Amino acid sequence: MKRYTEPFVARYHGRLATHVESTLLRLGFCRTAAMKGRTYRCVRCDSTVNLYNSCTDRHCPQCMGARRADWVDKTATLVNRAVTYFQVVFTIPDKLSSLVLGNRRPLYTLLFHASWRALQARVRAECRMDAAATMVLHTWNQRLEHHPHVHALVPGSGPSLDGQRWVPCRWTKGTRRKPAKPFLVDNKRLGRAFRDHYLAGVRRLVKAGELQVQDLAALEQTLLDIETMDWVVYIQPPPKDSSDPQDVVKYLARYMTGGPISSGRLIEVKDDRVHFWARSKDKSGRTVRVSYSGVEFMQHWCLHILPKGFTKVRCYGGWSNTRGGNYLSLCASLSPATPEPVDESTGASEPAEEAASEEGPRCPQCESPMELESQQRRPSWRDLFYGPDHPTWIEGVGSG
Repeated sequence: MKRYTEPFVARYHGRLATHVESTLLRLGFCRTAAMKGRTYRCVRCDSTVNLYNSCTDRHCPQCMGARRADWVDKTATLVNRAVTYFQVVFTIPDKLSSLVLGNRRPLYTLLFHASWRALQARVRAECRMDAAATMVLHTWNQRLEHHPHVHALVPGSGPSLDGQRWVPCRWTKGTRRKPAKPFLVDNKRLGRAFRDHYLAGVRRLVKAGELQVQDLAALEQTLLDIETMDWVVYIQPPPKDSSDPQDVVKYLARYMTGGPISSGRLIEVKDDRVHFWARSKDKSGRTVRVSYSGVEFMQHWCLHILPKGFTKVRCYGGWSNTRGGNYLSLCASLSPATPEPVDESTGASEPAEEAASEEGPRCPQCESPMELESQQRRPSWRDLFYGPDHPTWIEGVGSG
């Protein structure tokens, strides 16, 4: 990324949001000498190792492993291995992509709210159960294109609406060819409820003047076109009866921080093109090679820098901050099964650099433990942005 930041900013000068520029600046400084950090010395061979401070930006591919692990540990307190959990994915139609890109904060927020309202209504109507969910926003597909959707972790059993009894998970009727499997709600009805809530929200925001829209007539025609479509809502039960619900938690944690593509999918940079692996569009499950020019890759990557301060992980219903404690206590008192103890070693994997920074590295020469010799705090972002170590491209555009 650092290689193509300057040509990318030069091409899109004047069209980049200040928050995007400042995010790219922070990522460029991450774990460099300008950030200062810790110096370790080997008592055996006297060699030294410098570990520089990280930027801690949630979009940085090198950072935030510890935060992901903390989220996994916190979410693990919500799940109970005696309960069947579903992963529910709510996706906005591609025809709304450009509208959402121009109004990310209100329309990403609406995506959360419409998903939850639809889910809560269907769980209440079909299961007669008090619903709960934790949701994580994703904005990309395998090719880094704009593809906003939320993944929700939803319990399939829980307290009844009156809080007096336990509602067990429902199952489909098994046949010789199709064995019975856990069932949450009808996904077509859920998709239609999600569609109606989202379109009503868009119209409400337009009427209130809270969206930037160039052509209101064209937007209304688009809304009319897609309100007759069945929107995609995918409900995935556990793949096996023995599946651990924390596997889904770990899966969601991978997308909390670090940007839209992992380093494991990158193949090479050749002839100023970035090559990476992506799933084929033909739904065969095959992995194909995809490439963009360096500037195009940066453009796609920056589509997924979220608005400043936007919360991309939210809990609703019984798992909300205001109800969480009482809901979990009620589940414990009503559930017929005794919950199994939570494995405290289930945190998301952290980068080696972060683990090393906590315990101290081993000497690269003799493998002996190293001792901390000195430590310096990271300078302020203002000092870094306008100091002698700032990149040259900032001088032409400013950082905000």
